[in-house]
Amino acid sequence: MFRIVYYQPEIPPNTGNAIRLAANTGCELHLIEPLGFSLEAPHLRRAGLDYHDLALVRVHPDLTSALTRLRPANVYAFTTGATRRYTDIRYEPGDVLLFGPESTGLPAPVLDGDDVTERVTLPMLPTSRSLNLANSTAIAVYEAWRQHDFAIVEPPAGSGQPLPQEQ
Repeated sequence: MFRIVYYQPEIPPNTGNAIRLAANTGCELHLIEPLGFSLEAPHLRRAGLDYHDLALVRVHPDLTSALTRLRPANVYAFTTGATRRYTDIRYEPGDVLLFGPESTGLPAPVLDGDDVTERVTLPMLPTSRSLNLANSTAIAVYEAWRQHDFAIVEPPAGSGQPLPQEQ
């Protein structure tokens, strides 16, 4: 399935919702440190409900080590500064959907990095600044999955088990 990557997420309920989304769609969720919260935060637990044990979630110390582990894959960086729409992409299983922190989005060095295949955006009214991170993720995941007729993919090995931080 697809890989969701949250670069330095700040708000626990967004990550909790992403855990629930990953569990319900078969996606992997990769979190890049530093995190703006503890993985034991009550808001994170409440938003993820009882899906924590059903989702594959990994924590990486930095983006480079995460992308090294996830290669080869297309990396689609979601940003309000892109002109290409998320619906114009032909997603393939294993692709990385990369999202930035809630307050700032992805920084320029990440967006300009060699690992980014394409910058993509979700259309909004011109007077809007941004969408909620968890909502944006759900929109992108469901579009990618829709393109594959919502095919059911076997959960990745180790799914449903808490995984240690990647080093």
